[in-house]
Amino acid sequence: MEIQQPIIIFSDLDGTLLDHYTYDFTPAKSTIAQINTLNIPIVLTTSKTLVEVTTLQQNLEITSPLIIENGAAVYIPKDTFKEQPIDTVCDGNYWVKSFCPDISHWLTIIEQSPKEFNGLYRGFSSLSIEELVELTSLTPKGAESAKCRQYGEPIHWLGDSKSKELFKQYLTDAGANVLQGGRFFHVSGDCDKGKALTWLATQYQTLLYKDLLDGESITTIALGDGENDMAMLQAASVAVQVRSPVHPFPSFPVRKLDIVQTRKFGPEGWAQALQTLLATQFSSESQYNQITNSINSEAKHG
Repeated sequence: MEIQQPIIIFSDLDGTLLDHYTYDFTPAKSTIAQINTLNIPIVLTTSKTLVEVTTLQQNLEITSPLIIENGAAVYIPKDTFKEQPIDTVCDGNYWVKSFCPDISHWLTIIEQSPKEFNGLYRGFSSLSIEELVELTSLTPKGAESAKCRQYGEPIHWLGDSKSKELFKQYLTDAGANVLQGGRFFHVSGDCDKGKALTWLATQYQTLLYKDLLDGESITTIALGDGENDMAMLQAASVAVQVRSPVHPFPSFPVRKLDIVQTRKFGPEGWAQALQTLLATQFSSESQYNQITNSINSEAKHG
């Protein structure tokens, strides 16, 4: 199969490429291998840390750029482009584009919150490895990697929903961006997965695929299951909502393009959607509409 125009795939991890409960990706392995043979980048776009994602990349046999901590930074392997993208810094084998201040800034804001919120939350930085393992079912090594945060702080809320909203409002008024994830809400700067997707797609378009595109925009496929994926799905050419076993599909406020919603959960849904979408090669708008309608019909009746 030969893809007719350059495509980049942006994928969430937990609940999308990784099973929500087990973190297994076995159902997606063969699809990943096929995508790799087509030289289509799979950009892991996640709330996870750099340490976590680089380990997962090795297991998944993916070598593309990374978007970490809900869009706080993009890490680009130096062999991705022939020249360094503008407004990036060198960090080992990566060019890095950061979109917000580092974690110390946000920890100060959290620590200075009104006393009425005392005892109503626990931040990642205050959790022991054992506590994090209990909350997430991660291995001790995985929990240690999860605590290596550079740009933001996940919060485990212990209080009621009204206090939670008041706390989020305090953080927002202090300049933080608050995103709800699967188990935690994340406190960081004015960044999200959508902004990071748009920036990285522009680098591919100008530094690698300019001659192939002949003035057209690059095609981006984004896959995610949660609220913190919505900005990424909004920014992509093709939005794939992967069915979750623990919550309904989040609603789009506005989206002009069609949305694919998978019938299967997690990595099975991920593989199903990409196999179908890539098989069309996006050769015509009518063909694409037929495919998305087919997948969505399966989601409703599956």
